[in-house]
Amino acid sequence: MSFSKFSSAFGALGVATAGVLAPVIAFAQEAAQEAAPAAAEAAAAVAAAPVPDKGDTAFMFLCTLLVLFMLMPGLGLFYGGLVRAKNMLSVLMQCTMVGAAMMLVWVIYGYSFAFGGSENAFFGGTAKLFLSGITMDSTAATFSDAVIPEFVFMLFQMTFAALTPALIVGAFAERIKFSAAVLFCVLWATFVYFPVAHMVWDANGLLFGWGALDFAGGTVVHINAGVAGLIGSIMIGKRIGYGKDMMAPHSMTLTLVGAAMLWLGWFGFNAGSNLEASGGAMLATVNTFIATAAAIVSWAVVETFTRGKASMLGAASGMIAGLVAITPAAGIAGPMGAIIMGLLVSPLCYFFVAVVKNKFGYDDTADVFGIHGIGGLFGALATGIFASAALGGIGYADGVTMGAQFITQVKAVLVTIVWCGVGSFVLYKVVDLVIGLRVPVEAEREGLDLASHGEAAYHS
Repeated sequence: MSFSKFSSAFGALGVATAGVLAPVIAFAQEAAQEAAPAAAEAAAAVAAAPVPDKGDTAFMFLCTLLVLFMLMPGLGLFYGGLVRAKNMLSVLMQCTMVGAAMMLVWVIYGYSFAFGGSENAFFGGTAKLFLSGITMDSTAATFSDAVIPEFVFMLFQMTFAALTPALIVGAFAERIKFSAAVLFCVLWATFVYFPVAHMVWDANGLLFGWGALDFAGGTVVHINAGVAGLIGSIMIGKRIGYGKDMMAPHSMTLTLVGAAMLWLGWFGFNAGSNLEASGGAMLATVNTFIATAAAIVSWAVVETFTRGKASMLGAASGMIAGLVAITPAAGIAGPMGAIIMGLLVSPLCYFFVAVVKNKFGYDDTADVFGIHGIGGLFGALATGIFASAALGGIGYADGVTMGAQFITQVKAVLVTIVWCGVGSFVLYKVVDLVIGLRVPVEAEREGLDLASHGEAAYHS
């Protein structure tokens, strides 16, 4: 058969086939036309779904690791250097175990209790227990239209939850049972930290709704830990020989190393609270540098006038005081406001550490209340002032004045103090009834390294 005859035959067959299949083709075309709008809507939804920026994600991953670095080894070495040599390992162990326990608590129920999506003003709910619904594709909102993976937001907040209870350890170091320290911190996080974090940082939270400003944790972290530390130091009682025996820090070298690690990690703490690698994170970084520097200089000046000499302990204390003060204002105040905050916080904290503590006789081993509590309180209130655009800050919400914002800050501080104060008192009582808070006298005299852990930090 020639090619022309083959073509004619194939064309005839095609016409016949088309005639047979015409109803089927028409039905398929009609179905396709009906499905087109639904497919277009689905495609639009996929296109409109926000995609996390890889730069923001990497930035938050780094910040999360920096906050972990604050806890281990930063905080452990800072507190460890401040206690006597026979209690060095006990402090390291308490910080380590509290941090590890809190990481487990956080993923089991803590994240849900703080950020579970509940519209309750005090409680995040149970929707995200055991990290339910959190996948590689789920996202968390930032302060702009951007998003980050929810996994990295959850982990960043986990490091906060691990670090904050460990801060309390410094207030009752050298005389608390290891088991009591861990149990108290887990209970405290459950009934104090998670609700306060929800109230301040969740969109449905009570203090968030009031418009309270707390960029990185002045109320949630530092006032919270400071008040709990003060109550613990009073309820557990003074160390044996306090005010009579030599209880000077056994290693100022380690204390400075730990403080320097805290300063480094604090950049993750403050800049990471911006939740994205933008100008707000850089403002927080600048303020974390210069407020801290101002506080170190200010503490040294105060000591020179009051004691005649500036001490290394004072420089380390000023470093932490400056970091604490700028935390709630890190991404809110301007650089000059940050310097003023750093200059003012050190004399205030020094007064509580050197005068008030001696006046009232409570034994706050590492001055958790004097530095974290007072520094956090000052920072939270000062944030309401230095947020003003006239003072170089980012400004207030529409219609809010400096006076109104300051009153809101006062209310937020009072709520935090009362919630933490009452909750901490009750939880110390519970732990004391269940397992007891304090080690026996013989164990305290021997040192908790050997008595509680069977090992020593140093061997002669």
